[in-house]
Amino acid sequence: MSRPVAAALDAPPSARPTGALLDGLIGVAIFSGSLPATRLALTGFDPLFLTSARGALAGLASAALLAIVRPRLPAGGDIAAFGVLSLCVVLAFPLLTAFALMRVESAHAIVFIGLLPLATAGFGALRAGERPSRRFWLFACLGSAIVAGFALRGGVSLEPADLLMLAAIVAGGLGYAEGGRLSRRLGGWPVIAWANVAALPVTLPLAWWLASPHVSGIPGPAWAGLGYVSLFSMLIGFVFWNRGLARGGIAAVGQLQLLQPFLGLALAALLLGERIEPAMVIAALAVVACVAGARRAA
Repeated sequence: MSRPVAAALDAPPSARPTGALLDGLIGVAIFSGSLPATRLALTGFDPLFLTSARGALAGLASAALLAIVRPRLPAGGDIAAFGVLSLCVVLAFPLLTAFALMRVESAHAIVFIGLLPLATAGFGALRAGERPSRRFWLFACLGSAIVAGFALRGGVSLEPADLLMLAAIVAGGLGYAEGGRLSRRLGGWPVIAWANVAALPVTLPLAWWLASPHVSGIPGPAWAGLGYVSLFSMLIGFVFWNRGLARGGIAAVGQLQLLQPFLGLALAALLLGERIEPAMVIAALAVVACVAGARRAA
């Protein structure tokens, strides 16, 4: 770790650069647009092509960035970890959320994203040896119960889209935990860049094979959504987010992630014209409160 980075991590809150908070806020804002952008992309692309195409574009952009910057190379023992990371973050999470968004609006799915920090912490305990307190797990279980109650409010069974979102949260939590473990040695953005590149042997041929021959009929908003989730959600957002964590401290800047459900709901309403039900806002508020309590108790 370089001395400037170490100094930023060890600095007291009053000494942390304000630019770190701005970097973190930009990262959270970028991630908040992922589900609305996916919803837009699905107006012209099917979930399988969308997943492979966003992975291929992100992989090509990541390869170019790695070639220019030339960060530290991963070790041979990291191959399995990068395989898990690529499978979860580049393939499973985008594919599952895309299939879910074929059935429900993004505002509905955003409520489930509120559980992603808790899922990440859970896998962090399993994969990275972290040991959160009992109070942490109390808040985690309460947050899970709130999301389950929201999903079951219309009946006694989960809808297929709800199950897809829950599976996406599991995949995302495992991927983020694995990425966090790798970032301790390799840095933040290089990890996601290497993960995107590692998936290229799958995403690039699949995108080429699934590409529609009638591209002229695909609406502009679908192309815009594809571009956003490829470059911003899977690469640029991580550049700002990880730089903010390094400069301002994980505990301080990490709290900004609590804003993501609210920003996502606002974007769904503004960009897609989706109706925000009071139950969605209440559930998102309750989940955010649980995440905040869990972070303090960890």
